[in-house]
Amino acid sequence: MKGYVHVYTGDGKGKTTAAFGLALRAAGAGLKIYIAQFVKGMKYSEHTALARLSDAITVKQYGRGCFIHRTPEEEDIRAAEEGLIEVKEIMCSGKYEMIILDEANIATGFDLFSVEDLLDFIQAKPQEVELIITGRMADPRVIEAADLVTEMKEIKHYYQKGILARDGIEK
Repeated sequence: MKGYVHVYTGDGKGKTTAAFGLALRAAGAGLKIYIAQFVKGMKYSEHTALARLSDAITVKQYGRGCFIHRTPEEEDIRAAEEGLIEVKEIMCSGKYEMIILDEANIATGFDLFSVEDLLDFIQAKPQEVELIITGRMADPRVIEAADLVTEMKEIKHYYQKGILARDGIEK
């Protein structure tokens, strides 16, 4: 089966959720999935659920914690760069039919790795691998390289009323 490149971007909620839902669907169809999370370095509720599907879905974080409210440090950059190299090798290994680069667009937006590095990753994708890239601030060149692009647009969000991330809903 031919694999395509998806990009889920925009300022609205649901990009990671959409990618994880696709991973769940793919696992149900017998595919093997590798999820690489950039920027994120904390445990989320979906990790607990996905651990039950560890025969089909592998999740690894290439972040040291969410630095969105601070300047990334050299260690953040190193973790992301090394992670992208590692995941490229994993993608080309033939072991997985789906690769998810969660928050890779954010990683390029914060210069954790370059857009050119992400485009090289896309170019290296074996024909049969489905590649999903999530995160706000998708570069126009990444959008151009994709086969499917979905923009999540925030219309209204309870964060604006001071509601914090809730277990099982946002984290």
